[in-house]
Amino acid sequence: MSIDLILTCAVLLAGLYMAWNIGANDVSNAMGTSIGSGALSLLSAVVIAGVLEFCGAFFLGGNVSHTLQRGVVDPSVFSHDPSVLLYGMLSSLIATALWLNLASYLGWPVSTTHAIVGALLGFGAIIGGMHAVHWKEVGKIALSWVISPALSALFAFLIFSVLQKKVLFAMHPVKASKRLIPYLTSVVLFVFILSFSLGGRFRLLSTYDILLIAFSISLLAYFVARILVKRVKDPTSPSHHYSTQQIQTLRKSIRHLDRLCLSAKNGEKEELIAIAKRLHKLKKEMQKRSNFYSRSSDYQVVEKLFAALQILSAAYVAFAHGANDVANAIGPVAAALEILKHKTLSLATPIPTYLLALGGGGIVLGLATWGWRVIETIGKKITALTPTRGFSAEFGAAVTILFASKLGLPISTTHCIVGAVLGVGLARGIAALNLRMIRDIVLSWVITIPSSALVCILIFHCLKLFFL
Repeated sequence: MSIDLILTCAVLLAGLYMAWNIGANDVSNAMGTSIGSGALSLLSAVVIAGVLEFCGAFFLGGNVSHTLQRGVVDPSVFSHDPSVLLYGMLSSLIATALWLNLASYLGWPVSTTHAIVGALLGFGAIIGGMHAVHWKEVGKIALSWVISPALSALFAFLIFSVLQKKVLFAMHPVKASKRLIPYLTSVVLFVFILSFSLGGRFRLLSTYDILLIAFSISLLAYFVARILVKRVKDPTSPSHHYSTQQIQTLRKSIRHLDRLCLSAKNGEKEELIAIAKRLHKLKKEMQKRSNFYSRSSDYQVVEKLFAALQILSAAYVAFAHGANDVANAIGPVAAALEILKHKTLSLATPIPTYLLALGGGGIVLGLATWGWRVIETIGKKITALTPTRGFSAEFGAAVTILFASKLGLPISTTHCIVGAVLGVGLARGIAALNLRMIRDIVLSWVITIPSSALVCILIFHCLKLFFL
């Protein structure tokens, strides 16, 4: 067996192993919110994510793959010896996959994008020299790590704030939901179809035709959703939501009544005490009913309606995640295989279709075999979720992820989701946030990049000793 064949198999296996780890660790961020809110079961989430992750990777994954293929390290620096770049790309894949595997085992919320970029930076700076790294491109990537969670938080904050004002704080929440959900369904589908069509690998239609198709389908979805929500019956025993001012007024009345009891005579005093007891009981009942997320029939219906919409947004997130994160596995693989095939460097290597399929398949395999562990952790430990909150977080994150995919920016899906959940939490108040989890995410940013870089350099020197 020739060395080239061995290296080709090693590169493909490393890419598949990397994709498997992406599915096992990072896909939890795409589906965890849906499971945590109860909108999807674990099995349903795995099936939906599997299909949509693969489609996103296959149809849109090429954009970011080009960035990781030649946007971090300058291939021309290694033109005198292309094999050095080959071993560097292979080392980056193995190092990143090993780090992700360890992180998944320990339950660490790491970013696969941080890991692969850190590995490429370590190889490029140490082996090729500081001039081998495209620092301008790296600066853009690093900036995206700051902008993406901020944008996700902003989008999610605005979406959930609108839902609070128009639905959750409305006098008749169910009626408000029925009015708003058809519009939301139409918007989600319009953005979804437009993103898929304009960024697809096999774009055959003009932009005008794509806009027309997206508008037509979203308009049809509006009328279908409107028919479906009309079939949902209103609660038979609607609950009432009392304002804080009403409860405060009742408290003042009880205090005045308590003062009267102190100066009243025996007969009057007993009667006033009985009235006071009834008012105390009424106050407790009003406080219970005013609990915004109590198990009232109104809000059960509202959350049930939004659970269906969250499934649609979960599919959107899975598609967006596959489009962005498949690049972490496929970009270095494409560059390494090009060197093996032509024995020279190419600055414009196309991304073969079968590699995108390999990456998408590996992500699905990792999700199905080991992803359930991280999915359960993320779904339960970030924050208390309901379908309305989960939809806001997922749609805000998905818009950010797909926007970054169009620009070729390898952002972190982890931080988009966390940023979106943070935005939803801020709309509810700082007490709703799990600050410890946010601290762990920030620490993972600091730890992952240097760790991946160090492991990559060690593996590179081992490969050189073995093959050279």
